[in-house]
Amino acid sequence: MISATLAQALRQTGLEWQPANGDRFLIATPEMGDDVFHLADMTVEAHDLDTGIILAFNGTTEWALDSVAVENTVWLPREDQLRAALADRFVALERRDTHWVVRFVVAGEVAEATDPDAECAYARALLRVRQA
Repeated sequence: MISATLAQALRQTGLEWQPANGDRFLIATPEMGDDVFHLADMTVEAHDLDTGIILAFNGTTEWALDSVAVENTVWLPREDQLRAALADRFVALERRDTHWVVRFVVAGEVAEATDPDAECAYARALLRVRQA
């Protein structure tokens, strides 16, 4: 899974999130920073209100929360979402020894991002593309 640090760095580049079922997120508070939540119709639903998107917690699973504004969360994109965000800049994903290598195009050149976790390798690639 993508690290909170990489997810926050991607957020700071302006990567936008349209919450959908299956998405993972953190609530951006020190007390809940390690708790990963998943959007699902039965437990956490995204509601697009006039005031902005909120994530509503249903039932007793997240008993202490009613809702949280999406701007107070950090999206943890999945591998497929990161690859889709790279779009035509994505070249390949390879395994080298203990690391995953994402090859991608940035500034007209093929570059590489590596990490032991494939999602983090994708996130590192996307971060470099968005910062270029």
